[in-house]
Amino acid sequence: MFLTKQLRLVLQSTIIVAVLAACVGATILYAGVNESGGEFGVFGSPGTGLPGEFGVTYDFITESTVDTFVDTNQINFFRVTFLMERMCPLATGLGSTFNETYFSEYEDAINYITVTKGAYALIDPHNYMRYNDPSSQPNSGSIIGDTTDPNAATTEQFQEFWTELANRFVDNPNVVFGINNEPHDMATSLILQNDQAAINGIRSTGATQLILAPGNGFTGGHSWTQVTGANDDPSSEWLNQIVDPLNNTAIDIHEYLDEDFSGSHDTCTQPGPTNLAALTTWLQENNLKAIVSEFGGSNDPTCLELVPQLINYLSENDVYIGWSAWAAGPFWGTNSPCCGPEVGSLEPGQLDEEGGPNGYTTVWQAVIQPNIDLSDLKRSGVSSLS
Repeated sequence: MFLTKQLRLVLQSTIIVAVLAACVGATILYAGVNESGGEFGVFGSPGTGLPGEFGVTYDFITESTVDTFVDTNQINFFRVTFLMERMCPLATGLGSTFNETYFSEYEDAINYITVTKGAYALIDPHNYMRYNDPSSQPNSGSIIGDTTDPNAATTEQFQEFWTELANRFVDNPNVVFGINNEPHDMATSLILQNDQAAINGIRSTGATQLILAPGNGFTGGHSWTQVTGANDDPSSEWLNQIVDPLNNTAIDIHEYLDEDFSGSHDTCTQPGPTNLAALTTWLQENNLKAIVSEFGGSNDPTCLELVPQLINYLSENDVYIGWSAWAAGPFWGTNSPCCGPEVGSLEPGQLDEEGGPNGYTTVWQAVIQPNIDLSDLKRSGVSSLS
């Protein structure tokens, strides 16, 4: 469904208000998009697609896409996914032994974003805080640090992994370290332990860059103060105990606006400001910041109202310092990474199944981007909270 002229004008007016609020509060330092593709090609039986073939099974970015987003859309932030099972082969396990081919391919993507284009790149192990079997994500694989599972990688191994990875990017000021994608259905106390281990490993290398720490319940903002999973403690009861000697760690939040917060429906029914209110208060009370590293919407009229409302809310509340929309990526083709089967991805230049505009045109340009002046985004200096 394409936007009517009236809906476009209403949406543009809404986002202009959001931009003015952002300029006054100067809260949004990072604005951008997810680059999804490094985790592709593993669904099926255990072991499928491992290690995979670059450019065939998986890929990270298309350089011309990054050019468009930076040069034309003026964004400064890319969340780039990868799989820990590809970075750390199953034969050697999670830790400091890397698949150097896979790492080099990933490093090339990160360097293009950060060095060639001067933007910021959020490193994203897309693993749901699990390791050893990504074949049925988000539910397959052993929970990292689960001492009742003999096949699980330990928290100590997770720290070794992050020590090695951070050491390889220690001299790149435009990198942001995302500890892990969407932990869920596990003890929230264990998420804190794993988050802290990652922080300890990163800081042990001398790395000073920004770190993003996730919570439980797929790190949903709407459920931050609620019990999730099988009676797992709210993230709010544990994540304020994180210790970063440099005080340069923010909370990693995902927030979709459809009926079950999954991002799988084409209508938006959940108001972001209402659902993030408790999280916002918690961040204020604990003197913490957050980045909403995943959100999305379709070009349905419900999303035309609620997605700009979410962006506006983030701009108006100085506990939020950034956001990235889900998702672009080289391999999406006519498929939709979120928000209904007909939206398409945010990858510029790709068309929908009927040869018409895809999500880049109908969602990014029409719902997220129009008339936004992003000139006040952070353009230089080490990634940080300010």
